Amino acid sequence: MNLIESVENQYMKSDIPDFGPGDVVKVNTRIREGQKERIQAYEGTVIRRAHGGLSETFTVRRVAFGAGSERTFPLHSPNIESIQVVRYGAVRRAKLYYLRERTGRSARVKERRT
Repeated sequence: MNLIESVENQYMKSDIPDFGPGDVVKVNTRIREGQKERIQAYEGTVIRRAHGGLSETFTVRRVAFGAGSERTFPLHSPNIESIQVVRYGAVRRAKLYYLRERTGRSARVKERRT
């Protein structure tokens, strides 16, 4: 197992902020269109973090113009430019799937006091 871990450690990012479910994050991803490359921002609430190590992923949910959308990002992907924590949320669950059925004020997450 040490061999696998040593190979994976080469590809793992070290500049990832500490965030979890309930936090509002802004993820800047590199989008490649032909020869051009641009940065696209996606801001929303983290509803889950899954797996671990190199294959760790997190899912961000946002509601724009009344329609909810979710996007799952690989945490250590080279296509992720940066992750910024906008607000820390206070939740008591690891997976926040219940936010999918909620709209408006009931979909809000309280802010965590630091």
